[in-house]
Amino acid sequence: MVTADDVRQIALTLPRTEEGLVADRVKFRVGRIVYLSLSRDETTMGFAYPKEERAALIQAQPTKFHLPVASDMRYNWVRAWLAALDQSELRELVVEAWALCVPKKVSEAYVAEFS
Repeated sequence: MVTADDVRQIALTLPRTEEGLVADRVKFRVGRIVYLSLSRDETTMGFAYPKEERAALIQAQPTKFHLPVASDMRYNWVRAWLAALDQSELRELVVEAWALCVPKKVSEAYVAEFS
């Protein structure tokens, strides 16, 4: 099981990431693009994820992942229950969400340095 503090520890190590509070929700962004968001009670995490792959992810692991709220369905976005994730899975989800929001050379440099 992971916590909001685990999310924060990973996200804040990623280049160009800023943490902010919007409508009582912690959000992590690169510039103006949000790539992670925690629910108010910090039990779920929304994260950037390709729309075209969303249904397959949720269908494969419905106890971990679920659809975003209706207003977020138009975005590349999925939600996960933090209690269902382990540390390595969390790191992978956070880094992949971040990589969708930064220039490719930035994500490639990060992956090369920490792989």
